[in-house]
Amino acid sequence: MINTILASVADFDSFPVLVLFLSVVWVVVLIARFKLHPFLAMMSGAIIVGLLSGPLPDPSIENKGLFHSRVDLQETDTPYANWTLAVKWSLLGFGNIAGGIGIIIALAAIVGTCMMKSGAAERIVRHLLSVFGEKRAGLVLLLSGFLLSIPVFFDTVFFLLIPLARAMAIRSGGKYLFFVIAMAGAGAITHSMVPPTPGPLMIADFLKIELGYALMAGLLVSIPLACLVLWVGAVFEKKYSFPMREIGGISNEELESTLAKKLNELPPLFLSYLPILLPVVLISFVSCLKVLEVQGFDLGRFSPLQENPTFRVLSFLGEPNIAMSLAALVSVFLLIRQMKGSEIQASFSLNKTLEAPLITAGSIILITGAGGAYGGMIRLSGVGEVIAQYATQMSVSFVILAWGITAFIRIAQGSATVAMITGAGLMASIINNGGNLPYHPVYIFLAIGFGSITLSWMNDSGFWVVQKLSGFTEHEMLRTWSLLLTIISVAGLVISLVGSNILPLR
Repeated sequence: MINTILASVADFDSFPVLVLFLSVVWVVVLIARFKLHPFLAMMSGAIIVGLLSGPLPDPSIENKGLFHSRVDLQETDTPYANWTLAVKWSLLGFGNIAGGIGIIIALAAIVGTCMMKSGAAERIVRHLLSVFGEKRAGLVLLLSGFLLSIPVFFDTVFFLLIPLARAMAIRSGGKYLFFVIAMAGAGAITHSMVPPTPGPLMIADFLKIELGYALMAGLLVSIPLACLVLWVGAVFEKKYSFPMREIGGISNEELESTLAKKLNELPPLFLSYLPILLPVVLISFVSCLKVLEVQGFDLGRFSPLQENPTFRVLSFLGEPNIAMSLAALVSVFLLIRQMKGSEIQASFSLNKTLEAPLITAGSIILITGAGGAYGGMIRLSGVGEVIAQYATQMSVSFVILAWGITAFIRIAQGSATVAMITGAGLMASIINNGGNLPYHPVYIFLAIGFGSITLSWMNDSGFWVVQKLSGFTEHEMLRTWSLLLTIISVAGLVISLVGSNILPLR
């Protein structure tokens, strides 16, 4: 009976949207109302989407990329085969995401903890404050998040910088919420707007926009929005002022003890910066070489070709897992160096010290993987095709359309990068080469980027990274972080609309 009803409802073109709505309600209610762990909520949501989506194809080598580009669904022979396939595809989605970022998350957690316990984070804070002054501590973190999130994934940047925010909050006697918002908000902007981050890079490629054009446009519009982040962060701090809670085995007492140390008791400045700068330089250097090669520069021995031995070495070192492994080794060396000869050396156990951050990382990996399973099943349900069909029938500004499509996909499945890639693919099929637009297609690029920032909530891995590592509750995150990114997204849409009309660049 139920299968008959579902089959009749599925005849409507909008059925995938209904499946999406039901699954979103399911996830939100389980997490917000029943306090179920996000991993369980999203994994069950993914399976429910699979059960409601109709016949699913068997996972195979040919269609294993289904979670990135949807393939045609095939009829199954048995009425209950879809139940098993819904579970299999959900597990595949979980494995794809967890396998891709799990090691990086674990290594970054180690780096963050070692930097705090060794005093490296405090050494960096003292240096930055000596350059900018304590009154500009928020600006220091904003600039750090803004610049680092261009070559490095947002999650990794937050892992690396959250120790600095905690140290600054103790040194300043408060303003922890302001520091977190400044750092994370700026990072979220450039992660979605500035190549060579993968999302913006894909948008430019889909829309056939010159990369240099996209990079300059992304940077220019990101600057005023970063200023907006500082203002919103100050408003939030004045209104809420959430406490700084203990996380990941790092107690406030340990931080205060570190702050009381003299400068000569802290690690050297260069070694303190190295765990942050090393992965950033290694990862971004390879990306920069590729960008310069596309722009026609003769790079000689640094030319990004696999037959070039120098580039092969750089590619190996610049692989995110390798780069973060080196950073973790440096941070552990720093911790051991600072512990050597101290009174607590006898009771010091490296294994015990690293246990707490790895437990935190494990929880985040589970949640992130579940988000990948849920987002993959949403895409498998055919929502993208329905949106594309409706989009061609809407007589609205293509800038608004691009923003709306991307924002919808972002809210539905969580990943900003996936939303950008999906939105760019849909818009590329609508505008073709952009020749008929009354303005430069770079404004479509901007609209897609800003749409991907919209409303980070429970199905976004970034939401849980910020929540777990900042110590904020889910309710506090929804009132601040989710609202902040929505404000940024809407403000970016306004900038794109105004620019397309006042400065069409045609």
